[in-house]
Amino acid sequence: MSIPSGVQVQAFGTLLKHWRGQQSWSQLDLACQSEVSQRHISFLESGRSQPSRDMVLHLATVLAVPLRQQNVMLTAAGFAPLYSEHDLSAPELAPIQQAIDFMLHQQDPYPALVIDRYWTLLQANQGALRLMGWLLGDRLSTLEQPLNMMWLMIHPQGLRPYVEDWNTVAVPLVQRLQQEAQSEGPSGPTARLLQDLRGELQDISLATPIASGPLPVLPITFVKPDGKAHQRLSFFTIISTLGTPRDITLQELRIETLFPTDAATAAMMQSLRFSSAATTA
Repeated sequence: MSIPSGVQVQAFGTLLKHWRGQQSWSQLDLACQSEVSQRHISFLESGRSQPSRDMVLHLATVLAVPLRQQNVMLTAAGFAPLYSEHDLSAPELAPIQQAIDFMLHQQDPYPALVIDRYWTLLQANQGALRLMGWLLGDRLSTLEQPLNMMWLMIHPQGLRPYVEDWNTVAVPLVQRLQQEAQSEGPSGPTARLLQDLRGELQDISLATPIASGPLPVLPITFVKPDGKAHQRLSFFTIISTLGTPRDITLQELRIETLFPTDAATAAMMQSLRFSSAATTA
């Protein structure tokens, strides 16, 4: 079981206070939401009282603590971890893997990606591979594997040079990274990724308002020179997660599917599929 170094040596009371802070709740707020007395919550946070296993799980559920961190809280309180963490290729997860494979196949020719909570690319359908190959060419095979999709979006050696209106697209990406890094703690993988990318984010102003457009979502548009003209591919994204997961791996999976915002993008993705099929025939 992997325990983030930022919380590994902390007591249960410190962890409880941390996750209460993530909700911006007072002790009274948590008491009302959990139907546990404020006095008892105060005693738990100060270490004057020790929680039962059921109390740990109850408070963690009320605070929407991720399963990985619920295991950490159980361990800090002196109990065995409850939730499993299987590799996606494990036999126990075979039905889930079949469902994911189906989704990836059905999404083609449009891109679909499976990533973990640290933005590591676990799987990609042919549409995603064709899009990245079209943009990056042979450079795609030279990038460090497994690909980190947040790094790929933000770093100048990745997709950033091809993203239209980069500053607008970058703001929600950085905000999400910061939120996830804060929830993990200063030594978590996302915090380290954010630190590694700090030099690439110096020109990003998080106060920049996102301009309204014709769509009620913020699209991402890739632009690539093609002779004297430019090819534009514009997508909006849907991120799916598994419902009611009881395994850490499954809770942390994200399936990101990209859909064209216009007919030209749809036609271009079909064209890339046909040209790829002709090349491999």
